[in-house]
Amino acid sequence: MSGTSLDGVDACAVRFNPQPELIADSHLPMPAELGAGLRWLATGEGPAPDDPIELLGRCRRDLADLYADAIALLPAAVRAEAVCVGAHGQTIRHRPEQGFSLQILDGARLAQHAGLPVVCDLRSADIALGGQGAPLVPAFHLAAFGTLPGRSAVVNIGGIANVSIIDAEAETVLAGFDTGPGNRLLDDWIEQTLGRPYDRDGQWSRGGCADPGLLASLLADPYFALPAPKSTGREQFHRAWLTAAIAAQERPITAVDVQATLVELTAGSIAAAIGEFAVNRVIVCGGGALNRALMDALAAGVAPLPCMRSDQAGGIAPLAVEAMAFAWLAWRRWHGLTGTLAHATGASRAAILGALHLPAPH
Repeated sequence: MSGTSLDGVDACAVRFNPQPELIADSHLPMPAELGAGLRWLATGEGPAPDDPIELLGRCRRDLADLYADAIALLPAAVRAEAVCVGAHGQTIRHRPEQGFSLQILDGARLAQHAGLPVVCDLRSADIALGGQGAPLVPAFHLAAFGTLPGRSAVVNIGGIANVSIIDAEAETVLAGFDTGPGNRLLDDWIEQTLGRPYDRDGQWSRGGCADPGLLASLLADPYFALPAPKSTGREQFHRAWLTAAIAAQERPITAVDVQATLVELTAGSIAAAIGEFAVNRVIVCGGGALNRALMDALAAGVAPLPCMRSDQAGGIAPLAVEAMAFAWLAWRRWHGLTGTLAHATGASRAAILGALHLPAPH
């Protein structure tokens, strides 16, 4: 999995009996040149390439090689046991209202380099059935955390944040949707202001105070009031969106106060989405779970509900959950089982997800 944050690639080896069990994991940082290319394709930020089509082709190729390198870091015995690879690819455009969501990856190249069948292009089948192709993780959240009693809100905070409301007794997902910005705006702002890739532990944001006017302006975006099913991405929440909101304020706002406001935006929009449901606990995964300031703000927003990281709730490291979800989707595809929840994506019915690439025989 490589997500909207563009910070790197996470690989997981998962065994299903049939419950998912994490066997091994690895991580590789995103190479600067590849990250810059993917960012330009997704947002248009940075120097424009001489030939966008050639850039697209190189990024598809290089991302497949990076995925293969991450898989190669897993223990040899684990790789020898593997049946197939589930690979998300990199989202460069998410336009379900126009009937497409584009994740780039050379799946055939990855199959050759990994020596394993590859399941990728995991959103298209759902979109073909009228769905948004997102979020794809709610059914896996039920598989991973459905043994906890009562109802749980499982929150994934990547570049964009999403929530799954799971009911253990009914063995079902009541709802699953994107809540809005996750880490991406936080990372964008500190990179733009201080040249850092992210705000470690939220230390910088703790030095500021959320600006009420800016926060209200950001939360006035129509997306937050939309009913589920809904999904979003960089197309909706991007640097220009933030910059325009800052410029519209009547007085200057310090850079650190903007960062503190973005923490409250992410935490507050998640808390408001969870507040629509009666749940017993909040479980957080994704990179945002490692931001202490963000976790504190979310805990305050959902109090008195207990708010915990995924490793505290189900023994799964926060950065492993999403990669495990795509292993689960590949496992479902391999066995001819559906991977989506139609009521979460808005599709007419559940779909078997993913295109299958086979390595050439020796």
